[in-house]
Amino acid sequence: MAKFRCHVCGGETASDDFVNEVLDVDGRRVLVEHIPARVCTRCREPVFSRETTERVRQLVHGASRPTKTIPLDVFELA
Repeated sequence: MAKFRCHVCGGETASDDFVNEVLDVDGRRVLVEHIPARVCTRCREPVFSRETTERVRQLVHGASRPTKTIPLDVFELA
C-alpha cells in the first residue's frame, strides 16, 4: 500500500473505513453513505481514491436514483 500523509494534519497513519459525506450538488444537499476511504488515524480526515471519487460523482449526477430520502437539520454558525 502507498505511503500515507494526511493533507490536513500531516499524520502518517490511516485505516481503511467507510464514511458518509454530505455534498452540495447543483444547489441541493445530498448524503452519500458507505463511501470507502482511507481515514487519518490522527484527525479522522477521509481520503478517497480516484475511482471512488468518480463513482460518487456519477451517482450524484444522475447515474443512479437515491436509495432513500431523509429530512436534514440545518445549523448555522454566524
